[in-house]
Amino acid sequence: MAWETSGWQTARADVGDVLVQESQRAFMSRVYGWMFAGLSITGVVAVLTAANPQFVAQIAQWRWPMFFAQLGLVFALSAMAHRLSGAVAAVMFLAYSVLTGLTFSVLFYVYTRGSLANAFLLTAGTFGAMTIFGTVTKKNLSGWATFLFMGVIGVVIASVIQAFWPSPMLNFVVGCAGVLVFAGLTAYDTQKLREMHAASGYNSAAALSIVGALTLYLDFINLFISLLRLFGARNDD
Repeated sequence: MAWETSGWQTARADVGDVLVQESQRAFMSRVYGWMFAGLSITGVVAVLTAANPQFVAQIAQWRWPMFFAQLGLVFALSAMAHRLSGAVAAVMFLAYSVLTGLTFSVLFYVYTRGSLANAFLLTAGTFGAMTIFGTVTKKNLSGWATFLFMGVIGVVIASVIQAFWPSPMLNFVVGCAGVLVFAGLTAYDTQKLREMHAASGYNSAAALSIVGALTLYLDFINLFISLLRLFGARNDD
């Protein structure tokens, strides 16, 4: 009968919606799990490395080769995500986390430990608020893409200039811009990852989760650096 067919179709649609929600929840849980693992490794490596001043001095001398190695890992993992096995993607992501930890060890000699802790807590709070916003908002954030992309380019260029010609005013401007851009990217990327998962047919491939983790990891790290620019107390102050 018609009402029976209609009821069966409605029930099937409801079950489908539940399965989709469970799939997305599981996917984002894996993304956050990998992201947390990456951040934990970065923090542990930074703390352990900072305990060896001679090693930190060597890292400071090799900062540019390490920077390009990190950049290469990011591009390789992002570009080859669909062709990589979960194990290879995991190794690449964890290697990137270790390299970031090595470079971050220098921060312990530039900023006080208290200001590093405060910047981390501020970053965690801001990141948490923006990723929740990206999850629950009904607004399509794709309109932010151009502004955020141009913002990232501007922050990168200004950061390079600041590295060679330090300026307190430029440092402040870059910090403010970075907070706005990477807080916005956190919400945008959170929504985009859910859409990417749906577009893949709710693919549960491990490599996809790791690429998502890398995306949010980069948002967190850059947000942390931006807040540190604004509120970090230097050891020589």
